[in-house]
Amino acid sequence: MRRAASAGSVRRMAATAVTLAVMTALATGCGKGAGAAGGDGASTTGSTKSVDDGSKLTMWTRAATQAQSQKLVKAYNASHKNQVELTVIPTDDYQAKIGAAAGSKNLPDLFATDVVFAPNYATSGLFADLTKRIGALPYADDLAPSHIEAGTVDGKEYVVPHTLDLSVLFYNKALYKKAGLDPEKPPTTLAEWDSQARKVDKLGGGVDGTFFGGNCGGCGVFTWWPSIWAAGDEVMNDEGTAAKLDSETAKSVYGVYRGWAKDGIAAPGAKDESGATWTGLFPKGKIGVMPMPSTTLGLMPKNLDFGVAPIPGPDGGNSTFIGGDAIGIAATSKKADQAWDFLKWQLSDKAQVDVLAAGGDIVARTDLADNKYAATDPRQVTINKLVAKGRTPYAAKFGQTFNDPNGPWLKLMRDAVFGDASRIAADNKSITASLSD
Repeated sequence: MRRAASAGSVRRMAATAVTLAVMTALATGCGKGAGAAGGDGASTTGSTKSVDDGSKLTMWTRAATQAQSQKLVKAYNASHKNQVELTVIPTDDYQAKIGAAAGSKNLPDLFATDVVFAPNYATSGLFADLTKRIGALPYADDLAPSHIEAGTVDGKEYVVPHTLDLSVLFYNKALYKKAGLDPEKPPTTLAEWDSQARKVDKLGGGVDGTFFGGNCGGCGVFTWWPSIWAAGDEVMNDEGTAAKLDSETAKSVYGVYRGWAKDGIAAPGAKDESGATWTGLFPKGKIGVMPMPSTTLGLMPKNLDFGVAPIPGPDGGNSTFIGGDAIGIAATSKKADQAWDFLKWQLSDKAQVDVLAAGGDIVARTDLADNKYAATDPRQVTINKLVAKGRTPYAAKFGQTFNDPNGPWLKLMRDAVFGDASRIAADNKSITASLSD
């Protein structure tokens, strides 16, 4: 069985996990496997039809992906007989809302989820089986693999990509020039990243080499783990029940961040940054190079001369943490064919290119990476092409382990960079205990 998931939109994740009570409600309301909750989901498991007959469909999404969801729904409603009624729910309330609706068998026809929770929802039977529907798409093999894998259980596929967010390096070309660095040569190794950050930092005058969220577990998994993956190492076992965050590769990554903190290369505030203002410094033009979410690309000031690059490993290679939302059809929906019409359309060239790419968003299909809109900005092409290489680790206990500010991962981060680095092995054991609890 292959199971994978992502920590999607990590910078905005709440520190909450799906509680035992909520998961009990899911299991009670839905059982294991798609269609167990009743409704029409089970009866249309083998269907590949998409029906546009004027049906009214309900859809939920969390506020973190509101902008993209609204654009897609608006464009679909304007061009189809079916009409999707979108409800946006506060991100921090979303998991509890889904749990309550599942327990009462009152889920909407369609609902998106932060991709980290897709495995739990698929296993608990909240989503209808989309395996044959997805397989019938001519571009099935081009769908973002991270999101497909996140919702795959026992070989069955329950979700498709809805929105994507990748971790990438942003670097200030103007500051690179001032520091005597080639603005067209971003770092390709962690050692180069360290060297370039230090050279920019020497400019002084309020300029700093880099910045990171040192008190933000989600920021850490989103931006530190790609350097570990780039070296060919893993952060957990395939089942997501044992941590490997005390490896020599991981320690070498932590060591670079520890050096930035110790030597003042990171901007003031890195030690206490909990994620709320993590991405706010780079746009001010005073940071040399730092990892951030790809979705901030379109939010940069027009007068800021910057580039983007993959996050490198200690000695080369690169990777990215792919987050965002996956979306599926509720197992209880009685309009599965109509709901599929929306999902199929949102993955089409029309939606991906003329709606998402036109608005500066990442496309969910690798074959559309170099589309007509992205082609006008090499930075967007760089990001799009990373979708095929991205990683999305699976762990049923991801939230409580890696995002909870009281969880064991943040303790390891703090010890590794600001405290007693000899505690890394013990902290890793605590992470494993949390994952396998």
